[in-house]
Amino acid sequence: MNVRSRTRTAGLHPFTSSRPDLLAIYLNDHLTGATAGLERARHLQRTAEGSELGTALGPVVAEIAEDRESLLEIMRDLGVPVRRYRAGVGWAAEKAGRLKGNGRLLRRSPLSSVLELEALRLGVEGKAAGWQTLRRLAAGDPRLDARRLDDLLERARRQRDVIEEWRIRRAGQVLRQE
Repeated sequence: MNVRSRTRTAGLHPFTSSRPDLLAIYLNDHLTGATAGLERARHLQRTAEGSELGTALGPVVAEIAEDRESLLEIMRDLGVPVRRYRAGVGWAAEKAGRLKGNGRLLRRSPLSSVLELEALRLGVEGKAAGWQTLRRLAAGDPRLDARRLDDLLERARRQRDVIEEWRIRRAGQVLRQE
């Protein structure tokens, strides 16, 4: 008997209840990622300040900051304690990620923005996966607002589209061999 059959036999939908300990770990992991993603987005926006990319990223960065706050509010609604050290880990990991080799020692490589946009895209995809999981949990947990999660999912899709448009544009500019 597979897991799905056992779950049906027990009369439970796999997302109708959650284990508080695992949910706390899950949400704190997402908070770690949200912190790192916000720092990465702010860094990219600062380095692109005054350019079309910097202007395009402004609203996305503001939304990413709002999304992190939404996650904190959801954690409060669920009674999940915030592990502050985990957010600190995300902050530190993002800073350490800037130390990678990019073909230049003292200044940014043209490739830096492409790689940072790719990292930002991955972060938005991870955030959307988290919202989707919470959306499924909302069916069995009245503390979760399904409409709010739908809005957060839609916003993540819009963010992904903006980031992807700029990632493709920058990659074409930087990697073209002309």
